[in-house]
Amino acid sequence: MTRLPSHFYAMVDPAGGHEPVALAEALLDAGARIMQLRLKDAGGRDFLAAARAIAEMCRKRGATFIVNDRVDIAILANAHGVHLGQTDLPLEAARRIASQGMMIGISTHNVEQAQAAEDGGADYIGFGPIYPGGLRNNAAGVGLDHLRMIRAAVKIPIVAIGGITESRIAETLAAGADAAAIITDVVNAPDLTAKVRAILAI
Repeated sequence: MTRLPSHFYAMVDPAGGHEPVALAEALLDAGARIMQLRLKDAGGRDFLAAARAIAEMCRKRGATFIVNDRVDIAILANAHGVHLGQTDLPLEAARRIASQGMMIGISTHNVEQAQAAEDGGADYIGFGPIYPGGLRNNAAGVGLDHLRMIRAAVKIPIVAIGGITESRIAETLAAGADAAAIITDVVNAPDLTAKVRAILAI
């Protein structure tokens, strides 16, 4: 069974104004050991260049590297895995073209999607948004009770996402998440290194 290397699932997202490769290096230097590259608005050429650079850094540091949305870029960058949303390439199709042993995570928003992901062979699921706010400024979160329902429904690891801050990590993990994906609270921190180290110390 897949095991996530850390309870902090780092997100390399340019939302805070950081250049992706520099942000990834800063996260790794601070101690992050699993990270996802998320470049929603980047063209394929720029996405691949960033993915290849970050993949190399992760290999040297012994960290796990996941590419968001794009199975092709994950393969070409020799990433450890790919993370797919509900409207991306279906899990079965992604598995057919993915490199052998490549980790595949699936974003889910309810019990049915979570169980379908597990039944389809996903290595882990993302679940959320847990809290209001966050990068997408969610008006509402599904809450910890729904996270507990997901935990009871599936055995594979759960990465909680959405509005999670340093102060909310402990309760999120206690409700059944194996890791917390955090964007805003990290990329907007005055001292990113100190923020990541504080999260890892929880």
